[in-house]
Amino acid sequence: MATILYPSPIVGPIHSRRLGISLGVNVNPSDGKICTFDCIYCEVGYNCTRRPTLPRPSRELIAERLETKLKEMHTAGAKLDVITFSGNGEPTTHPDFLHIIEDTIRLRNAYYPEAKVSVLTNSTLAHRPDVHRALLLADNNIMKLDTVDPAYINKVDRPTQPSYNVENIVKEMASFNGHCIVQTMFMHGTDDNGESVDNTSDGFVSAWLQTLHRIRPSAVMIYTIDRETPCPTLSKATHEELDDIRDRVIAEGFPCSVGY
Repeated sequence: MATILYPSPIVGPIHSRRLGISLGVNVNPSDGKICTFDCIYCEVGYNCTRRPTLPRPSRELIAERLETKLKEMHTAGAKLDVITFSGNGEPTTHPDFLHIIEDTIRLRNAYYPEAKVSVLTNSTLAHRPDVHRALLLADNNIMKLDTVDPAYINKVDRPTQPSYNVENIVKEMASFNGHCIVQTMFMHGTDDNGESVDNTSDGFVSAWLQTLHRIRPSAVMIYTIDRETPCPTLSKATHEELDDIRDRVIAEGFPCSVGY
């Protein structure tokens, strides 16, 4: 299983296929994963094999390390498009997430005022008032919605919360009144039990497209597998399939980008 763990709290900068030159912020431990999903395609690995022993970095440490890196990049004249919260699991699980976002915006404004602050979230904690506020502050509130089929979600995204309900997630995404970007993974293959995980068929795509109208996102990002996954029987959606889905999204009136 050639999955990876990211350093903490600062990653990169790296070139993101969706966001450009990105400086990552990993608010979770460097030796393990904290997530409310256990996706079979997660490049960080399964939760059970990535249990951390180190604590999360503190708000103060994150701000200190971020400022040091931004100052270094600014002095060197380096380009920066985005500061991205992702890393080893779900970033919004950090208890100081709102304050960390506020610190990041302050530092961004000081060193790279044109750079965007992006959060990649699985949307499970967006109902919490502090998390909701933080996601409103981010320039790019990128919220995962791989499908609206509960059976598929339980098989592929595997929420760790028994209370997870995709209908509630959709309502919460809609509550941002357009201040969100929907991010969806399309793929082929089978899970560890040999069951199909193909969500590129019209049955999946049409229901998902209808839901976009309820959410009314500012944009949509679709992508496919790019790195090693803990489940070895997954495979990429084709360029043609992704292009077709992109064109259908655009025809529905939403800007759409593709990560092949």
